[in-house]
This record gives sequence, C-alpha cells and structure tokens, in this order.
Amino acid sequence: MINKCLFPVAGYGTRFLPATKAIPKEMLPILTKPLLQYGVEEAISAGIKNMAIVTGRGKRSIEDHFDHSFELESQLKGTSKEHYLKEINEVIEKTTFSYIRQREMLGLGHAILTGEPLIGHEPFAVVLADDLCTQENNGVVSQLIDVYNKYQCSIIAIEEVPESQINQYGIVSGKLIEGTEDTYLVSDMVEKPSHSVSPSNLAIIGRYILTPSIFDIIRNTKPGKLGEIQITDALLVQAKKEKVIAYKFKGKRFDCGSINGYVEATNHFARSQGII
Repeated sequence: MINKCLFPVAGYGTRFLPATKAIPKEMLPILTKPLLQYGVEEAISAGIKNMAIVTGRGKRSIEDHFDHSFELESQLKGTSKEHYLKEINEVIEKTTFSYIRQREMLGLGHAILTGEPLIGHEPFAVVLADDLCTQENNGVVSQLIDVYNKYQCSIIAIEEVPESQINQYGIVSGKLIEGTEDTYLVSDMVEKPSHSVSPSNLAIIGRYILTPSIFDIIRNTKPGKLGEIQITDALLVQAKKEKVIAYKFKGKRFDCGSINGYVEATNHFARSQGII
C-alpha cells in the first residue's frame, strides 16, 4: 500500500511575481480551488490519506487552508452559502496533514530528502502541485500505484513533449517493457538537455512513486545545475542499482508553473463547468 503523499511546496514561484510575494504559488486558484487542493484530491482518489507537506517561509496559508476556519464556518452556518465550504471540509476530514520546513531552496531532490522524517521507511507518492493533471476515471497517482503494485520499484510519470520544450524537463530513455505500450525500463535520465543531445522526448512530469532507498541515494547525490540536488540524478543512480520504471500516463497535464499553462488550465476548467 502507498499510504503517504509528499508535496514539495517550498519554492518561491518567481514566474508569478508579484502575486507570489504574498500568495504561495500552490495556493493560486484554478476557478475557486487552489492548485494544491487539486493535487491533494488526486491523492485521496488513489486511496492515500496521509499528506506530507514540505513547506517554507511565507507558506502559512497552506496550513490554514487545510484546517477548519471556525469563525467563517460559524458565519456561513445555516445560510445559502454554507455549501461553499463542503468540499474542502470533506478533504480535511478524510486526511491527515503533516508539515516540515525546507530551510534552503536546493532543488527537488533536496526537498524530497527534507520530507524523509514525515515519510519514514516506506514507498510514497510525490505530487508537484503546479503540474495539474486531469483524468476522468483514474487519476495519475492511481495509475502509478497500479504500476508500482506490479513492479515494486520507483515509478515516474512521463509524457512526450515537443523538441522545443525538451530543455525544460528531465528526460528519460529506456526499453519498452514487453507486452506494454506505455511502460519503460529506464536506462538513462538527463536533466534539461538540449534537444540535439537528448536521448528522447519523454519528459518527466510531477508525479512519482518512490521507494525509500531514494533517501540514501539523494544524501549522496552531488549538486548539479545551479547548485541544486536533482531528483533525476538520484533516480538514475537508483535505476542502475535497482530498477526504475517510466510510465506514459493517461490524461491531460497543465503546466501551471507557467503563465500560459495556468491560463490554459483555467479556461479548460471553466469550459468543463459551462462557465465559458
């Protein structure tokens, strides 16, 4: 069983300044719901009830959001607006949230390692909230758990990206596993290569199932580009020592870490709800 989901949310969200000077990027809303809540709900739909949040300075609104607001609830109780809090209160009641601060911004690998005390020695999911994924019947985390149950190793979600975007992602290459159309045994990973030297156009997106041996590997991983500890470097070591599977997920992803992706996601959800 995958019992815990880790959310690294300590980043500055610089591409959304000045809004993110006061509002965490993960709390920016798509319609009426923050990005992070979409990710939490995806984890809940996969049967996960324990959410581990790697947070940072200026992120207290995240803790407040996933807690009861007694004054607000009291004001709305018995009114026609009471139903507006129903969805988030159901999330709060279904889950347990734990928090730890990442004191330095040293990359995704470092953020995941910071969350080790919240995870312990067990496999766990990782969701990057600014990758907003939609799938009508079976969310991406659920899909990855199904693959993990079969192979019992670290699983990473991938999708094909245009050549012009290859240098924005961690890129994987590997052998398609016999009998599958979407599952690869990883042989190589490169962080943000130029398209001329990239081993493929299969990009890692913000969904993972990681086995606990990843923590010791990250501890021994040297900083890469920009002095950051890259999770792709650690996963490549794990792939060579053990086994790592890349899965081409079913569904649609919006890169809400970019303004264009954020607007695209907003329009998509507005159309799906008949707003526009």
